[in-house]
Amino acid sequence: MCKSCRECSEKQRSFYAVCVFVRKQRFIYSLEVKHTMPNATVLEAKKAIVAELTEKLQNAASGVLVDYKGITVAEDTALRAELRKNDVEYAVVKNTLTRFAAQNAGLGELSDCLNGTTSLAICQNDPIAPMRVINKFAKKFNGDKFVIKAGFMDGKILPLNEIAALAELPSKEVLQAQVLGTMLAPITSLAIVLKAIAEKDGAPAEAEAAAE
Repeated sequence: MCKSCRECSEKQRSFYAVCVFVRKQRFIYSLEVKHTMPNATVLEAKKAIVAELTEKLQNAASGVLVDYKGITVAEDTALRAELRKNDVEYAVVKNTLTRFAAQNAGLGELSDCLNGTTSLAICQNDPIAPMRVINKFAKKFNGDKFVIKAGFMDGKILPLNEIAALAELPSKEVLQAQVLGTMLAPITSLAIVLKAIAEKDGAPAEAEAAAE
């Protein structure tokens, strides 16, 4: 083989090697882009979830975290129906995202119980409702499943015994009716007394009129 032929052959091999290298680099870059794009999208989605959850925790009058492991579909359906009836929002949550949201909302102490299966029940207008409904269902299972992990009210973490005590209180509407009844009781009693006095004072006049 002549010198010029060897040079041509070497140039061809070099060109082929460069082409293979470029193709490999393009393939690697393509893989990196494909790998990075979904991660960026997922990251933004997670940030949005944390932001939404942070807002819900901040605006909630109270909330309860539950380990729902072991609950059946039928039991879960009944629970959700009862919660909806009491204007309580309920959802299964991811521990990591909830941990970030809790920190943002000033409820960082909830992080200790954010493990295993976790669901969250919150209410904006009735602080007793989440505890009452969740505790009612938890008592049915005697700690075998569906266990209350933690709770909070007005930005303060509550011990489990306080959650149990608050859960026994009547609903917001019943409490309002009881308070109103207590406030009206003296007025009602006064009205009865005044009526009795009026009737007593009017008795002689009525007797005289009857005698005439």
